[in-house]
Amino acid sequence: MFSPLAPRGGIAALCASLLLCLSSLFAPAAAADDEDFLKWVREFRKTAIAEGISPEIYDRAFEGITSPDQWVLDKASYQPEFKAPVWQYFDNRVTEGAVKRGRARKKELQPWLDRIERRFGVNPNILLAIWSVESSYGAILESDTVMRNVIRSLATLAYADPRRAKFGRQQLLAALEILQSGDIDKSHLTGSWAGAMGHTQFIPTSYQAYAVDIDGDGRRDIWNSVPDALATAASLLSKNGWRRGETWGYEVTIPERKLPAGELTLAEWRDKWGVKRVGGKSFPRPNDMAELKLPAGRNGPAFLMLKNFFVIKRYNNSDRYATAVGLLADRIGGGSGLVHDWERPFTPVDSGQVEEMQKILKSKGLYKGAIDGKAGSGTRGAIREFEKRIGVEVQGYPSEEVLDQLRRHR
Repeated sequence: MFSPLAPRGGIAALCASLLLCLSSLFAPAAAADDEDFLKWVREFRKTAIAEGISPEIYDRAFEGITSPDQWVLDKASYQPEFKAPVWQYFDNRVTEGAVKRGRARKKELQPWLDRIERRFGVNPNILLAIWSVESSYGAILESDTVMRNVIRSLATLAYADPRRAKFGRQQLLAALEILQSGDIDKSHLTGSWAGAMGHTQFIPTSYQAYAVDIDGDGRRDIWNSVPDALATAASLLSKNGWRRGETWGYEVTIPERKLPAGELTLAEWRDKWGVKRVGGKSFPRPNDMAELKLPAGRNGPAFLMLKNFFVIKRYNNSDRYATAVGLLADRIGGGSGLVHDWERPFTPVDSGQVEEMQKILKSKGLYKGAIDGKAGSGTRGAIREFEKRIGVEVQGYPSEEVLDQLRRHR
C-alpha cells in the first residue's frame, strides 16, 4: 500500500506501474470466472422457471451469490488417504459422551418421542442415535465452517463439479422448491457441502419425500425444530419398511467352521450352524430372517442383522453406519455395550479422555480443531506430531499410553 506522501517519481513510480500492470493482468481472469458462473446462473434460471419455480423466488435465492464456493469444491475433491479401521469408525461415534447426551435429550424430549413412535412405530433410541451420528445432536448446525448456504453449495456442484453436476442440478431444483414452499427462508437454508440439511441431515429431494411438520406450526422445519427433524427421520424409516416393536440385530458368538452367506432364520442360525446370542440370551422371534455380519472379520464382534438394520441403511447405505446407529441406540436405551469388543492395537480411551488429549495438544500448538472428544484426522495428526517431538514410535493412536505421555510432558 502506498502512502499519499510518497514521491511519484523514480522507484516508487516504477513499483506503482508494475503493480498496475499486474492487477490488470490478473483481474480479468478472476472476473471472467465469476462472469462464467453468473452466466450459468442466468441460464439455469430458465430451467428452474420451466420446473415451476417463480422468477421472484429464484432471484431472491441467488441474490448476493456471484461466485462458486471453493470450500465446497475442496470438500468434493477430497480423497481420504486410507479407510478408517473399523474400531476407529465406531470409537468416534459410539462414545460415552454421545450416550450421555442421548439419554439426557431423551428425558427432555420424551413426550415428542412418544408421539413420534405412536405415529411411525420407530424406536426413539434409533432416532436419537441417528441425530447424534448425523449432527452431534445439532452441534454442527452452529458451525459456520461446516454449514453453508445450500443454494450456493448446490449451484457450485452443478456448475463446477462434472462428477456431481447432475446431482447438483437435481438437488438445487429441490432446494428452490423448499424455499418456494415457505418451510424455511433463504437465510436459514443451510447445509453441508453436499446439501445435507438440518439436525438429521436430509438432502433436498429426501426432505421433499419425507419431511414432517409434527409440531404443528405449519412448517416442516428440520433446522430449528428438533421434533420435526426426528419425525422426518422416523418418516423415512417407516416408509422404507421399519418393523414396529422389533430390534435391528443381535450380537452373537460364532463357531470356528465356515458359515453360509445370505439370510436364514434365527432358529436355523442357532440350531444348524451353532450361532448363539451372547450372554446365553434367546431370540424372541426365532423365525425372523437374519444375515450374519462380521464388520472386523472373525476376530471382531459378530452380528445377526434383521430387517430393521437394512432399513437403517436406506438412511446411509453403509454397514458401518447402520451398525453404529444400532449400537449407539442400544446404549442410549440402557444397554451395556458389546460383549466382544473391537480389537485395537492400543489401550483405548473414552471421549472424555480424548477431550483431555485435545486440550493438551492444543496448548502445545499441535491441534487446532474442536475439543469434541472425537479422535478424527486432526487429533491423530497432532498425536503423531507429539510422538515425533518426544522421540517415541509414531502411531497416532488415541491411547492411554499417549495420554500418559501428554500428562508427563505438559
